[in-house]
Amino acid sequence: MFFVLSKTLGLMLLPTNFLIGIGLIGAILLATRWASLGRRLMIACLVLLAICGFSPLGNLALYPLESRFPPWDAARGAPDGIVVLGGSIDADLSAARGVTVYKGAVDRVIATAALAHRYPNARIVYSGGSANLISDDAKEADYASAVFESLGIPKARLTMERRSRNTRENAEFSRAIAAPKDGERWLLVTSAYHMPRSVGLFRKAGFAVEPYPVDWHTGGRADLLKFSPVALDGLERTDVAVREWIGLVAYWISGKTSALFPGPDQP
Repeated sequence: MFFVLSKTLGLMLLPTNFLIGIGLIGAILLATRWASLGRRLMIACLVLLAICGFSPLGNLALYPLESRFPPWDAARGAPDGIVVLGGSIDADLSAARGVTVYKGAVDRVIATAALAHRYPNARIVYSGGSANLISDDAKEADYASAVFESLGIPKARLTMERRSRNTRENAEFSRAIAAPKDGERWLLVTSAYHMPRSVGLFRKAGFAVEPYPVDWHTGGRADLLKFSPVALDGLERTDVAVREWIGLVAYWISGKTSALFPGPDQP
């Protein structure tokens, strides 16, 4: 049920989808006796879309997410393993085209490959199934294995987790596969904005991980008042941030995480 709600209600609440829906309702109302309300809704939709697209709103919402965990400190020594979350490969397009098609979070794969070369004894778990509401046979992990091998990572070091549909299942299934022993150190590689929710879910699953954030969308405090010259870029950042904040609240309310905003100093 939680998964279904996240793929229906969660998507509907994204600013771009929500505001377009409001605009469509306004357009429909123009043909009724509530035409005045319809015009107001359409104007409000246009103004709010412009704010989300051009203003620093997306950066303001993303910055605390991306700043929650510092860069990983290599001074502690080599890790025993690396868990990288899916989101880098479009499995449906890959299946349709017969080649691996990458998405925006490809930093996760690149960073993991670099870590694998730097720490040749570290095990690697790639966690990525299909996030589609109506799933098919296309799974991210099925394509990730060949990608890592093409980057020089031996297949013997790779474990592909292909059943997970969301971050909670990433955490639970990865822990079952990795079976971390006492004293082992595992890195978690995912986008910086996604790290607070991911760490909270891994902690809840009993899998202690060290955050290795990648794929930043903001450069720092200087971006907090930076306007976007391209509305689509601003809308994307706003949608990404709102999705994460909704996820944090939903997982916390449902008891799937122990903290609303997991941080580095929490157990």
